[in-house]
Amino acid sequence: MSKIRNWYTYEFKIGNKILHKGITQDLSRREQEHQSNINSKGHIKQVGIAKTEEGARNWEGDQGCS
Repeated sequence: MSKIRNWYTYEFKIGNKILHKGITQDLSRREQEHQSNINSKGHIKQVGIAKTEEGARNWEGDQGCS
């Protein structure tokens, strides 16, 4: 039985500048939160494909985001 892949890795950016990296299960909600808290002109760019929670948390740790 395969594991559910419903976690997304992302970068919150303005142009080519990365302001934040992270993981989420809801990219739209997370983008709105970052626009409210970091910069209203930023946008989220999904990095890679959907992952398992374990895979997403490993990516987050590798990126130094945790």
